This record gives sequence, structure tokens and C-alpha cells, in this order.
Amino acid sequence: MPNLYDKLPIDVLAQFYFHINKNIEKGILSKAMYYEIKLIKKSVIKKGLQITDLDRYINHPI
Repeated sequence: MPNLYDKLPIDVLAQFYFHINKNIEKGILSKAMYYEIKLIKKSVIKKGLQITDLDRYINHPI
């Protein structure tokens, strides 16, 4: 069954992944965000990419 992340373009998916991870590192988000990370990882794999490929799609602030 597809989830919301399956419907997102890869650049948007990468931004979600980046921001959720940053907030987890800062302790801002709950442990439930780890579940969201797993869903994003599954969606990335469905799109034929590796999680390490996401860095290409992230717009890092200057």
C-alpha cells in the first residue's frame, strides 16, 4: 500500500528526510519520527535510489 511519501517527487522527499533527521538530532521531534524516516527510506528504494543518493537532491542553505 502506497504512503504519502511514495507520491512525492524525489527532491521534496529528500528535503523531508534531511529536515526530519536534523530535528531528531537536535531532540526537537519525537521518537515517532523514526517511523517517518523508515517510510521515507522505503519510498526512496521504490523509486530505485539509495538513501545516500538523496544528498544530490537537497537544497542546502548557503
